[in-house]
Amino acid sequence: MGAQKALWELSAGEQAAAVRSGEVSAVELTDRHLERIAEVNPAVNAVTQLLAERARAAAAGVDRRRAAGEDPGPLAGVPFTVKETTAIEGVPTTYGAERFRHNVARCDAPPVARLRAAGAVPIGHSNMPTLVLAGVHTRSELYGDTANPWARRVTPGGTSGGDAAAVAGGMAAIGLGNDSGGSVRLPASFCGVAGLKPTYGRFPADHRLGADDPALATQELVVDGPLARTVGDLRLAYEALAGTDPRDPRAVPAPLYGPPVPRPMKVAMVADPGGQGVHPLVRKAVEDAAGALRDAGYEVCEVPDVPRLKETLEVYGCMTLAEFAPSWPVVRDLLGEGGHRYIELSMAAARDAVPKDVPAYLRLTGLRLGIRRAWAEFLDTYPLLLGPVFTEPPFEPGLEARDQEGHARVQKAMRLCTATSFAGVPAVAVPTAVVDGLPYGVQLIGRACREDLCLEAAEAVEARLGVFTPIDPRP
Repeated sequence: MGAQKALWELSAGEQAAAVRSGEVSAVELTDRHLERIAEVNPAVNAVTQLLAERARAAAAGVDRRRAAGEDPGPLAGVPFTVKETTAIEGVPTTYGAERFRHNVARCDAPPVARLRAAGAVPIGHSNMPTLVLAGVHTRSELYGDTANPWARRVTPGGTSGGDAAAVAGGMAAIGLGNDSGGSVRLPASFCGVAGLKPTYGRFPADHRLGADDPALATQELVVDGPLARTVGDLRLAYEALAGTDPRDPRAVPAPLYGPPVPRPMKVAMVADPGGQGVHPLVRKAVEDAAGALRDAGYEVCEVPDVPRLKETLEVYGCMTLAEFAPSWPVVRDLLGEGGHRYIELSMAAARDAVPKDVPAYLRLTGLRLGIRRAWAEFLDTYPLLLGPVFTEPPFEPGLEARDQEGHARVQKAMRLCTATSFAGVPAVAVPTAVVDGLPYGVQLIGRACREDLCLEAAEAVEARLGVFTPIDPRP
């Protein structure tokens, strides 16, 4: 277990092993995390609804199963946070909005249920931008701002910023977020942890707000994904979360580990997608990761660009805003004071391009299929793509909602996240270094349903470049 480490400092795998062996109890593990939350959450504001007594009761159940000779699960006793978008039975799913303060969930969302079934213990909800629409910085109407534990001057990212900050600060070993354009990978990178955006359909989910299912873009773009301090912990969460569920007909029974690919495996490297500029420190992160992969036996090939990037970004924006625009007058009132700025800037930037009728929208759905085909063909040649998560260093809180210039700057920097979400392919964000007190990282993008290849390559990077969390919050 490591005599020099506190329980909350251990990886999720080490924590589960200690509980499974009887070295510690799940209740003791939960208590140590609750103490850590009490110590550091006031400075970070990552955990919103703390579930102390419920977590202790769930942990006691893990201990009883072990004592009875039952298998307590691969994540036995491991505490995890859950983004405020995702239902925990008996707890309000608030989306960070005052309107949903008392929106008590009747059952666990599928990913929460799957982590519980693996023995993990939900310890609290985590902060996010209001309704996931108020911006990239994690600031909600109900709970205020989440601070980046590395430095308050920069955002922890979003929209799964509460989970990233909680994991980085040792408040939970795993965070359960979601991603439709970078919302797991961006906060993972800014907080110095690892994050997995799975293939569309890999994990069962339920993203309904009310009784009705969402429209096409939300159905296909939003995927739940874990954050953790090590890639090995992402792998444990991946194995627990994958599979089918009758509540989500999109989930596919794909094998966790696909067939072998020719070795040395080819990795395409793009440090500056679209040639729109990349900060030298971000470029160095990509180059350092490329060096680590070469050392691990991968064949890294620098390529000029990714498939149809400009068109992908345009179609993504048009489809999402076309579906969203009719509900904007209602949603605007739900976002709270100032929460509307980010979406208004997004709508202003794409006003002339958003389709005005059904034929124009249907054309976009055809373009999406062509974009997915182009990515499949590209990844048939290169099973993996190495690139930046964000092409600039971490930025100040609220930049994306300040004015049109700040909005455009953030959107441009996260372009590879946006494009890969639209293509529906998996990606793992992994940190590479800490420079001037801030973490930097990269993402490894793979073929559909080949999360295993992304995880394998990310572990090779991590093994050579290091793990940088947990940390104590810094000013």
